[in-house]
Amino acid sequence: MLKPKMRWSLKEVDRTKSEAFAEEVGTSPLAASLLLGRGITEKEEARAFLFDEGVTFHDPFLLKDMDKAIGRIRQAREQEEAVLVFGDYDADGVSSTSVLLTALRDYGVLADYYIPNRFTEGYGPNEPAFRHAKESGFGLIITVDTGISGVHEAQVAKEIGIDLIITDHHEPGPELPEALAIIHPKHPDGTYPFGYLAGVGVALKVAHALYGKVPEHLLDLAAIGTIADLVPLNGENRLIAKKGISALRQSERPGIVALCKQTGTEQSSINEETVGFMIGPRINAAGRLDDAGPAAELMLTEDAEEAMMLAEEIDALNKQRQTIVNEMAKEAIEMVNQDYPPDQYPVIIVGKEGWNPGVVGIVASRLTDTFYRPAIVLGLDSEKGIAKGSARSIKGFDLFKSLSTCRDILPHFGGHPMAAGMTLSIDNVDELRRRMVDIANDTLTAEDFTPIIQVDGEASVSDITVQGIEELNKLAPFGMNNPKPLFVIQDAKITSMKKIGANQAHLKAAFEKDGQTIDGIGFGMGDYADQIAKTSDVSVIGELSINEWNNMRRPQLMLRDMRVDECQLFDMRGGKNLSSWYKDVPDGKVVISFGRESADPAIVFVKTEQEAKNIVIDEKNVILLDLPENEQMIKSLLAGKSPARIYAHFSTQESHFFSAMPTRDQFKWYYGFLLKRGSFNVKQHGELLAKKQGWSYQAIQFMSKVFYELGFVTLNDGKIEVQKGADKRDLSESPAYIRKQTQFDLEQKLLYSSYRELKEILDRWMKKPDAHREELLK
Repeated sequence: MLKPKMRWSLKEVDRTKSEAFAEEVGTSPLAASLLLGRGITEKEEARAFLFDEGVTFHDPFLLKDMDKAIGRIRQAREQEEAVLVFGDYDADGVSSTSVLLTALRDYGVLADYYIPNRFTEGYGPNEPAFRHAKESGFGLIITVDTGISGVHEAQVAKEIGIDLIITDHHEPGPELPEALAIIHPKHPDGTYPFGYLAGVGVALKVAHALYGKVPEHLLDLAAIGTIADLVPLNGENRLIAKKGISALRQSERPGIVALCKQTGTEQSSINEETVGFMIGPRINAAGRLDDAGPAAELMLTEDAEEAMMLAEEIDALNKQRQTIVNEMAKEAIEMVNQDYPPDQYPVIIVGKEGWNPGVVGIVASRLTDTFYRPAIVLGLDSEKGIAKGSARSIKGFDLFKSLSTCRDILPHFGGHPMAAGMTLSIDNVDELRRRMVDIANDTLTAEDFTPIIQVDGEASVSDITVQGIEELNKLAPFGMNNPKPLFVIQDAKITSMKKIGANQAHLKAAFEKDGQTIDGIGFGMGDYADQIAKTSDVSVIGELSINEWNNMRRPQLMLRDMRVDECQLFDMRGGKNLSSWYKDVPDGKVVISFGRESADPAIVFVKTEQEAKNIVIDEKNVILLDLPENEQMIKSLLAGKSPARIYAHFSTQESHFFSAMPTRDQFKWYYGFLLKRGSFNVKQHGELLAKKQGWSYQAIQFMSKVFYELGFVTLNDGKIEVQKGADKRDLSESPAYIRKQTQFDLEQKLLYSSYRELKEILDRWMKKPDAHREELLK
């Protein structure tokens, strides 16, 4: 048995329906099952999703106040009025700033941008910045990716005589700012058909309205913010991401070209993962550690040399960010293990003086991934007496709702069910921890602390083809609300499995089902090679990919989780040194010895069948050190139980199997020999007799003992005297004969059987007694 690391949630899709839908849509059964599982059930909708048939951008003037905003921008152009684009310091904010600033300048507006500093100004519009803009001669401010909660700042703008247009996508609060125009896809009074645009998506709609057509040359920037901000990649966002990725692959924008060169990225192969893991983090790094200006300049510059210098600068910042995150995460994990063990603290809250508030969110994500607990990470500032932090959650625990009950100690906080940010007094950190732990104890169950993995369907190995995977890839770009598809292959045979990589940290395996084979790669899963018996049937979850090597293309499974439902047998017989493998057996082991007591407290010495019956081994890793005296002992240990694994060592001090049991003819000849002699000294002449007869000396000793136990002879210091007139008795009445025969049979079953024979025997003995009583009596 091997428990999965995650809870598997499998979408049930009728195979007949998926095959029929595949034929109707013109795609593979795998792709069709995926579409059906994601609620796409109509042919037109499916073809639009796969092939972009009939898909267009919405009219930007469907957004409330768009006409007001464009009218005011036109006025600024006509009056040669300076316009300030007020952005945010993350990848969405930087790309939003770049999109709108480019559009304004192309439209003929005198425009510049301003992005606040995370450390000195915090998030969003602020009064000093607005007053500075007025003093600098700006008559109009347009926010991008921010501003919807800036009620006070809007009032300030009105007071100082500066017009304000807000473009944002964050959740509107109960009170909207008093601005000239608010462009928001979820405006309470709006009717825009798609409410999940990123900040850059909203900026793109303003640009669309200014140009009078879709600004195709800005889609590369729009894709960066849309993908990096983790908005749902369906609807209009899917169109932005899909067309934007194509634009990125061909972009001549110096900043994009420079970033690809700096990171060694093949520009023609850019996809959503390149944006999410290569481009986005580098743009974010500037605002996390310092000022976001270099990232914005990188997106805006038209000079290749300047772009390369800026790319090097933000790449260096990203490396610095990675170092800081790794150091903070290491400290945080040590702090959790030492002071706030997860088995006692269902919510993790850690903080330290000097922790960078720009990366606490990333560290919180690391803690959540490591411990699968909601996590809050705080940077402490003892001089100001405040703690600033970010939180990440797990499914089933609503962070925003939970933190809302602590408003009395959280003067500033915001977020949503899965993530939040906050500021509080250092003096209230312990109280926050206490309250959050109490809430978690009341709302979470033990099951909630095992992550869920959503599986799109069961795959037949015969259905997994290069062409089928290429069809699946038409569902890209993948992201929120359109995750990379995961499939399960149930009860496959393992044809090969080994550790690979410099530190043997990764797994390479091959799985066979119904005569078809597929290769699998599991990064960071090398330890599974020691946890899965090669003959086990295994179920695996993974992403389907194409492995290209030496001009050959083959399907491949990128493993995510594995499970074995049966008790696994690991054959450690044959004199294998116990110390060479014992330490590698995972925790939860029960070490059983039938033969001799040990000073090691970890070894359970079993003397009786009742003791064996009482030992709890369900879901444990059972190590059988040696052979019992009889098979009923081991039957009592296993009957009706469900161990995870059995490690069969079965050492024995003396093998009865190879010291062959004398035949009845041999017993008959030896007894006749003794009757003729009357007496015989085994010590003096036993070896000579054995050699003459072609027997072993041990056989002579054993037969002598049997005759003694049956009363046929007396035995005194090796000298045998025949008892005249002794009653006839069968050999099987001798305890020594019974023991040897029993051990001979037991060794044949347990020690010298094949692996498969031993597995079948142990499986039979483990069957439930109520259903298999007759089997257990065999």
